[in-house]
Amino acid sequence: MAPLVVMALGVSAWGTASRASPRRCRALARGVHGGRDAVVPEQGALLGVNLDWEAETLAEHRDDLAHAPAVAVQFSDVPYDDATWEHTVGAAGQVEENGGVLLLTLEPHGGLDTMSDEVVDRLAEDLRALNADGVPVVLRFAHEMNGSWYAWGQQPQKYVETFRRVAAAVHERAPGTSMMWAPNYGGGYPFTGGQFAALPGTPDHAALDTDGDGAVTMADDTYLPYFPGDDAVDWVGISLYHWGNQRPWGDNDVTEDGKFLAMLTGTYVGTAGDDAAIPDFYQVYGVEHGHPVAIPETSAIYTPSRDGADELAVKRAWWRQVFSERTHEEYPQLKMINWFEWAKFEIEIDDDVDWRAAGSPEVRDAFLADLPPWLRYAEDVDVCGDG
Repeated sequence: MAPLVVMALGVSAWGTASRASPRRCRALARGVHGGRDAVVPEQGALLGVNLDWEAETLAEHRDDLAHAPAVAVQFSDVPYDDATWEHTVGAAGQVEENGGVLLLTLEPHGGLDTMSDEVVDRLAEDLRALNADGVPVVLRFAHEMNGSWYAWGQQPQKYVETFRRVAAAVHERAPGTSMMWAPNYGGGYPFTGGQFAALPGTPDHAALDTDGDGAVTMADDTYLPYFPGDDAVDWVGISLYHWGNQRPWGDNDVTEDGKFLAMLTGTYVGTAGDDAAIPDFYQVYGVEHGHPVAIPETSAIYTPSRDGADELAVKRAWWRQVFSERTHEEYPQLKMINWFEWAKFEIEIDDDVDWRAAGSPEVRDAFLADLPPWLRYAEDVDVCGDG
């Protein structure tokens, strides 16, 4: 879920990127820390935040929750100009001060054809500079590519080729940056009616028809045609939200038991739909392919204008599933969880939604009380890999 406003701040609002210690910079610049492996915790999962940078700084969020998030998510267009990249530099400066990792989500809204060799080369060099300043980066490039709502969506062949070019350049030149492949959760696939849906009779449509019956339905593999290959992918990610218990979305419903893990494993069958045909994302890409699994975004919908359960009941029921002991014990490849800390208008329901865990003292305090000890924070991220 991309924020509706991702570049509204002036550069001065971000502050100036601070400099890392010489030891930290040298380690990242030379890649001696192992780059892509260093930020994956051996035990537990990184707890991060998808922050509304316009509403608060990372330091303010850290102070409010009394812990330093291990991951901070930022969005940017690509290709980008100097002014746009300065927003990312500013966010990276806040991450360097806070500690932890920048999860940079790059969105090629002009389409995949805009990712020329020159654009990719500049990106790799700019990421190298962030790494040299002591900031590890996880690059989530062109996420939700299996959806039909983005200009890079449902173009599996071009997407895989483009992702692999970006990954090759990043892996070669920015050793402190890792690549995240992050499709949209498959419930509702193939998301017909979107502007960029693959059309029957096209090569893309044929590539998505994995069962060969001439149609693209949920019976086809919702993820595999878009997978760029293990050599190009370091992290796999899938954002999981509680949008309510049934259509139309937006009601303030307490989630059904077990919904979070059922969505992660493609076994959800309930009032919100029958998703049993979806592949087990965790098993296939986390266990069989051996990649660390991330939940780049998660939250439960609370719509202040509507009746139903109260805000705390809605959100607490969801986060208790996300942070359950079962999640920790049975899904050890789950290495990153980022809460979506936004209050924003959602066009899907034509209403304002408060997704935040820290939007009120009551909800914040309950959230903090329920955070389990297996979560890792910024001070647990060893960017130099030297212990």
